[in-house]
Amino acid sequence: MNESTFPGTEHVMGHLPGHVPAPEPVQPISTPPSEPPRPAPAPARALPDNYAEMPKPTAKLTAEDLAPVNDANGPRHRIGPTGRPLPDLPTPQPPTKTGPAQVIAMCNQKGGVGKTTTTINLGAAIAETGRKVLLIDFDPQGSASIGLGVQPHDLELSVYNLLMQRDITPDEVIQPTRVENLDLLPANIDLSAAEVQLVQEVAREYTLQRVLDPIIPLYDVILIDCAPSLGLLTVNALTASNGIVVPLECEFFALRGLAMLTDTIAKVQDRLNPKLEIVGILGTMFDGRTTHAREVLDRVVQAFDERVFHTVIRRTVKFPETTVVGEPITTYAPSSQAATQYRDLAKEVLARCPAG
Repeated sequence: MNESTFPGTEHVMGHLPGHVPAPEPVQPISTPPSEPPRPAPAPARALPDNYAEMPKPTAKLTAEDLAPVNDANGPRHRIGPTGRPLPDLPTPQPPTKTGPAQVIAMCNQKGGVGKTTTTINLGAAIAETGRKVLLIDFDPQGSASIGLGVQPHDLELSVYNLLMQRDITPDEVIQPTRVENLDLLPANIDLSAAEVQLVQEVAREYTLQRVLDPIIPLYDVILIDCAPSLGLLTVNALTASNGIVVPLECEFFALRGLAMLTDTIAKVQDRLNPKLEIVGILGTMFDGRTTHAREVLDRVVQAFDERVFHTVIRRTVKFPETTVVGEPITTYAPSSQAATQYRDLAKEVLARCPAG
């Protein structure tokens, strides 16, 4: 008889020398029902390192914030794309007299941010208010001239001749446009030679200002479409201006160059033109459906606060179409959302520049 059959001896059998305990029966492993593999959690989206230099938004807008709000002391306001209540700006009344002009430079050293589009359409929107507006194409590419129906290669005289030849008068170069109250000082590729030739001139930074002095009393607003650089032509434009509007594409690379531009503006203010002021920073090509565009606009507002215009120019296919026909959006599609945005911008610019 096997000793393992005696009751009470089970607990000691494993300790007897030479005894190997019997293996315990193996329980079958239950297999759980098959499930599709879970996707790995997406990593947290990190902002580029350069964003660290910009203050971050301190609060998120709620549905209640976005809804219209009753103001007991004024009209109804709503939150705009910049996250601030939109101001109730009055419709500009026609001026009682012409001039002296408020000279405003459209400047950003980065190309493709909407400088020319803004110059053309803002000028047309201001002209609708009854003000006399002169648009100066100060870019050798001549984009503003093309956008108003002028072919640069057909020009006999341009802003280059006005800068470099003392015997040329503004009346010989300035052209009327299809828009009432809007005139154009056109440019072509010849202007690129002025960048080199002006280096040898005495007081070269004041050349454009000398040209504009006789015509400032003839206009209410003069807009200068600057080249996408911070060269001598742009310095001339800033020296001749009272204010500067900075079109800023709502995109990261455009945001990076803003610090460089503000540094240049500070140098011009200190050394050449103490009257120069930033009228405002304009968000362009804004697409509110993208997180990136909203982030960039948020950080610009946090950094520059009230210097950022409440008006934001959104992306639309209408702008390329206006270039083809050679007229501003206010006449090509006067009831479009883009035309309304530039009319709102005109109200803001005129409110910030009472002299205009």
